[in-house]
Amino acid sequence: MAYATVQDLTDELGFTPGNGQILLDRASRDVDRAINSAIYATDSTGQPTDPTITKALKEATLEQVAYQLEVGNTDGIRHGLQSGVPSGASAGGVSLSRGQSVGGATSDLPWLADQAEWILRQAGLRGQPPQTYTWQRFI
Repeated sequence: MAYATVQDLTDELGFTPGNGQILLDRASRDVDRAINSAIYATDSTGQPTDPTITKALKEATLEQVAYQLEVGNTDGIRHGLQSGVPSGASAGGVSLSRGQSVGGATSDLPWLADQAEWILRQAGLRGQPPQTYTWQRFI
């Protein structure tokens, strides 16, 4: 489930990408990856109960979509065509080629947008190490 709606994305970008819902779903998974060890209260559906956390997840998701579009990754999938890798080769009468990935090389770029990172960090969802708790039983 995406942390933002297509209408949120339209309001943020000023236009609606044709694959807006897919971009939001993929960006939300990127955000989930970024907050993998975060601890926060959720309701029975797994959604955060703190409005500050809900807002941060929404804003980070929108920033992630904007970042992906900015770097030319219009499908929201981080592709692996690296800088300097030839897109074709030939030997004798045989010629092989592959098309450029959408927007060119993105593997050298961070997978998470700086703006999304900062929003999540300010909300306390990034930067904390895994925590352990000792259960104490009081009688």
